[in-house]
Amino acid sequence: MWLKRYQIVRRVVQCRYLSLFSYDSNGNVQPENRPHLYTTPIFYVNAAPHIGHVYTAVLADAQHRYSALSGKKSSLSTGTDEHGFKIQQTAIHLDSNPSELCLRVSQQFRMLFDAIGISYTDFIRTTETRHTQAVVHFWKTLEEKKYIYKGTYKGWYCASDEAFLSEEQTVERPDPSGNRIRVSIESGHQVHWMSEENYMFRLSAFRPKLLTWLQTNPIHPVSFQQIVYQWLEEELQDLSVSRQSSRVSWGIPVPSDSSQTIYVWLDALVNYLTVAKYPDLKYAPWGPSIHFLGKDILRFHAIYWPAFLMAADLPPPVKLFVHSHWTCQGVKMSKSLQNVVDPTECIKQYTRDGLRYFLLRNGSPERDCDFNHNSVCKLLNSTLADALGGLLNRCTAQAINPLQCWPHYQCLNIPPSAQDQLQTLLGALRGLPEKVDQFMNNFQVYKALEAIDVCVRLSNAFFQSQAPWKLHSGKEEEKAWGQSVLYLSLEALRLYATLLQPAVPGIAKVILDRLGVDNTHRILKGSHFFTATEGKNCCFQGQKLGPNCGLLYHRLEDKDQHN
Repeated sequence: MWLKRYQIVRRVVQCRYLSLFSYDSNGNVQPENRPHLYTTPIFYVNAAPHIGHVYTAVLADAQHRYSALSGKKSSLSTGTDEHGFKIQQTAIHLDSNPSELCLRVSQQFRMLFDAIGISYTDFIRTTETRHTQAVVHFWKTLEEKKYIYKGTYKGWYCASDEAFLSEEQTVERPDPSGNRIRVSIESGHQVHWMSEENYMFRLSAFRPKLLTWLQTNPIHPVSFQQIVYQWLEEELQDLSVSRQSSRVSWGIPVPSDSSQTIYVWLDALVNYLTVAKYPDLKYAPWGPSIHFLGKDILRFHAIYWPAFLMAADLPPPVKLFVHSHWTCQGVKMSKSLQNVVDPTECIKQYTRDGLRYFLLRNGSPERDCDFNHNSVCKLLNSTLADALGGLLNRCTAQAINPLQCWPHYQCLNIPPSAQDQLQTLLGALRGLPEKVDQFMNNFQVYKALEAIDVCVRLSNAFFQSQAPWKLHSGKEEEKAWGQSVLYLSLEALRLYATLLQPAVPGIAKVILDRLGVDNTHRILKGSHFFTATEGKNCCFQGQKLGPNCGLLYHRLEDKDQHN
């Protein structure tokens, strides 16, 4: 009786949950009054964190921070994936035990993400009790709905990827010794033929629903969505979702069969529900989420995960934002080549905000990007030190701004020679927030930063051409125009710093502190810029500047010049 009552209550909650979702004109699921849940993948603890992990986390963090800047509620989860065969093997190799390995490496990820300024609201570990409870409940739901059955799987198995692969997903290639081996086409890791009795998920039943979901354009950039369409051109094979515990013991046991361990990817993907407090009915609805991920785990998030959710009568993810990889001087990073970029050392060398800015500005989701010291130096020196830092230092310098305050803008004293340049600058500045908003909503952080940088350079050119430092001793009209130029430059800096908070929160804070901007004026929602140029009141006119911050960003030494 209690089981039947439980099933009825759960179904009622699910129906209410689904009724909370509406669809926009593009067919996208729109949860009403639900904060966005931004997620990174949970990162595997068989090795220390690298620059690719940081890039994913910074992308998600920038989006999370931008939501707050725009007056929207959101949360951000990240964490570590701590089960599976590779953890077992790594622990043995290190003469450790899996629990100690997981704790140590998970702490490395948390410390690194704290150092780089990831504003996560939840850091999930798959060895936590709350996650085990969520996975067990999710497994039982799939079983109850007859989407899990016991069978024998025969096929190619990739131990490195912890995945069974079809014949079409593998290819023969020579190893370094010239021997012919079969490898995964996607990862390049060696595969071996295996036959094993375990539990299967009826993935084959979800191809039509996955194709329907893809019509809502959930995957960005679109090139990765086309890859998923190609995968779905063929019929899907049922998926092995357990491993024999005699082989893989470090994981969550199948609830009704301790001889089997739940497949690490089913286990790991459920973390997105765990952080939403699934399966506690008090916190329903539990999704959907906006996932940030690297292209190497696209199949798991674009096929397996939405199918799992559909099988449990839960909606699939709203968006998958996919990015490419980082190389080092054009070569894929690997320990054997000793070209792996250490993010901790990068933070020491370039500062937290410097590294964030480089990754967000130079990282393009559509293509692999290169990381090398000279590129970092040139970009950060040009943008943060010279363009942005130079403008701030000039506008707040004692010689140019002796009263250390915001001057008044006087629109009646604009020289005819400055009219065109002023209108060009104001047009760019007034349109900048909308342009940045469009780029951020389209997962194009790098374009948003490019747009801001273009305007920073326009401001510098305007300041230089009008030369307010030459107008102090001129006629009253010239003095008034000089003060107006200074006001425009300070107001432009306030706009730039406000928009840059998601990318470089530390540098943005320094600028806003120096400008004397209080916390109520550090968000986009309800903020107005350049009102004085329209003859309206501006609360900053006459306001004192904040304390001198020194150089905004110290120039970096280019190794080529040093040599």
